[in-house]
Amino acid sequence: MIYLIYGNKHQEVRDKVRSIVDAQIAKKPDAIHFRITNENWKSTNVDELLSGQGLFVQKYIVVFDNLLREKDIDEVLFEKMKEFSESNHIFIFSEGELTKEILKKIEKRAEKVQDISKEKIEKKQSFQIFSLADAFGSRNKKELWVLYQKALLSGVSAEEIHPILYWQVKAMLSASVSVSAEDAGLSPYVYSKSKRYASGFKEGELQNISSKLVALYHDTRRGIVEFDTALERFVLGL
Repeated sequence: MIYLIYGNKHQEVRDKVRSIVDAQIAKKPDAIHFRITNENWKSTNVDELLSGQGLFVQKYIVVFDNLLREKDIDEVLFEKMKEFSESNHIFIFSEGELTKEILKKIEKRAEKVQDISKEKIEKKQSFQIFSLADAFGSRNKKELWVLYQKALLSGVSAEEIHPILYWQVKAMLSASVSVSAEDAGLSPYVYSKSKRYASGFKEGELQNISSKLVALYHDTRRGIVEFDTALERFVLGL
């Protein structure tokens, strides 16, 4: 069985895939969940997963994370589409935007195809996202974690929160080495606040935090970690 979840809303695609996996595991608690990315990809794994079929074999839930646009890997996957569709196991393709050519190859075999880009995601506008920047700048870890959880509950994704925190770090770095708001390229208000926040960090610490946020972003794009989990870990380690 094949599920295809795709679109240009990265976090929403991941959330939808996670909900499908959770629902399947709830139905079959002994199911085994695999997540395959370009980091742990081996073509032999596909044959092993497909061969694990039969009445007494545990159900597999396999997530292929952004592999349909990977050169060489995509060829192997497209060759196996018929077998995936006829399998008792569940194969979920989690993707970004796809071309019509790729969609055509998989749509006719898929049990479910969902384009997240076309869905309207409603969010509560009451949450003030820049409150996260203030909690981060003042280094109030408890308040930042509480606000982070509130943001997620209100519909704000981790991918929207990350740039806010990164912006605050860059503002503090600029303010800490500048003699004026104009020199820092910031408004007087932001400069004054960022200068004050920066004094709460040791020398070199802000640069290290900036590097961690950049690495976090790239690790999530490569599928090494989940965005919301990685960002929460970052917050708790502040």
